[in-house]
Amino acid sequence: MTKGRVTVIDIAKAAGVSKSTVSLVLQGSPLVNDGTRAKVNAVMRELGYVYNRGAANLRQSGSKSKIIGVVVNDLTNGFFAELAVGVDMVVQSAGFVQFLSNTSENLDRQREVIASMREHGISGLILSPARATEAADLKPLIAAGIPVVVAVRNVPGAKASSVVSDNREGVVVGVEHLVSLGHRRIAFLGGFRDTAVFDERLAGYRAATAACGLDADEDLIVDSPPSRAGGAEAIERALSIGNRPTAAVCFNDAVAFGVCDGLRARKLEPGRDFAVVGFDDVIEAKTAVPALTTISVDPQGIGRRAAQLLLKQISAGKAEAEAIVSSVRLVVRETCGAANGSPLGRTQA
Repeated sequence: MTKGRVTVIDIAKAAGVSKSTVSLVLQGSPLVNDGTRAKVNAVMRELGYVYNRGAANLRQSGSKSKIIGVVVNDLTNGFFAELAVGVDMVVQSAGFVQFLSNTSENLDRQREVIASMREHGISGLILSPARATEAADLKPLIAAGIPVVVAVRNVPGAKASSVVSDNREGVVVGVEHLVSLGHRRIAFLGGFRDTAVFDERLAGYRAATAACGLDADEDLIVDSPPSRAGGAEAIERALSIGNRPTAAVCFNDAVAFGVCDGLRARKLEPGRDFAVVGFDDVIEAKTAVPALTTISVDPQGIGRRAAQLLLKQISAGKAEAEAIVSSVRLVVRETCGAANGSPLGRTQA
């Protein structure tokens, strides 16, 4: 057996059939009986063989693949829709099309869609990884010479390029802004604890609260799914503690919108009775009522930069890893209460 990429010849030898029989199985030919087909398929699974259907088609047409795979972890979050738009703006102008898929944070689903994309001969992959993604999950792609750019969430140890926002600095700026408005009890709400982004943003929260002389109260750190429903759940828990917060920096805008929902359910008005700062600056942040104060990371910009980096690697014919950290900025709107006089509880110790 070869030590490199598994070939049709390897499959044929392991299954005890001819190379042409394996080819017929791959093509779905009715000329192969069910028993032989099952045996060949079992060997392919065992050896980890990936049939590059796109490459087979390209060999017939003599052209090169113009498909970019884009896999995101939560397409229900508007952030990723904007990121995909940014990717499309770049790849379309370069004559490529994107093959978009959503994993819903399911690692098995992620493996399935990536395998399917490889089968169709993608030229490169932009991945916002599902929770628990490890460097080993990307190793087969990188070993096969397929350029990979990881976006939004880093994968520690992966030899892939990455485009992420300055998560730590973003939360630092958000906390400092709330402190400047007089808040002393500031919560950090939302996010999954088992992701690198959560670790980075939480590190920013801890650094900022310490630098501002605030008490390190672990009750003020409330994790939850990074969604609108998760935000509503997080604020309910935060407001149930004895010395409750008067403000919060949220893991993302989706959580912040849910926090606003949860506040209203308690007859509290965001920006007047409780200050809210999001993270992302999705399109809806500006048009929400009240408009959301947030840390802007430019989702479309991240998509454009990821696509530009990927196309650069495809053009060069090699995938040398590069890391891009996008700067962030605070966008002050209404939910922090900066323009609404003096919200209740700001001077609470």
